[in-house]
Amino acid sequence: MAWKRAIPWVAVFAAVAVFAADRFAGGSSDAPRPGGRATGLVTRVVDGDTVHVRIDGADQRVRYIGVDTPETVKPRTPVQCFGKAASAYNHRLVDGQSVRLRFGAEQRDKYGRLLAYVYRARDGLFVNAALVREGYATTLTIPPNTAHATQFATLERRARDRRRGLWRACPAG
Repeated sequence: MAWKRAIPWVAVFAAVAVFAADRFAGGSSDAPRPGGRATGLVTRVVDGDTVHVRIDGADQRVRYIGVDTPETVKPRTPVQCFGKAASAYNHRLVDGQSVRLRFGAEQRDKYGRLLAYVYRARDGLFVNAALVREGYATTLTIPPNTAHATQFATLERRARDRRRGLWRACPAG
């Protein structure tokens, strides 16, 4: 019967071991998980595809998954055609807004930015898709974050066919 008294201690030991392994592996219990979700407030729009979001009191730089807007703030890179318009549109969509984030399989890029599909909380607008649909962004598919790649490709083709946004304003490249 001594083993019955040991069961609670084994459970405690297992829980501590899992927690410690996660911490030593560089993770934390509040780190985003693949497919995980978070909500936050957009505190700053960097450009057309990158924002700062306050999540649980911490400022996180968030890069939209699956889309790419013309550059406006990249060092040693001139402002690209339609870049200012894309940045302004992103400002109108999310600046100061509450957003829901859904993380992909890869959580961060090489610059340490969170990678997310972004939804405006007040009406559920899928921001990544809106940017492509209105011609402010092109698709940028980087595996393993490909959940909406087909949707984005269809939206891009329609925007291009209808000459929306950058597809009308910028020379073909």
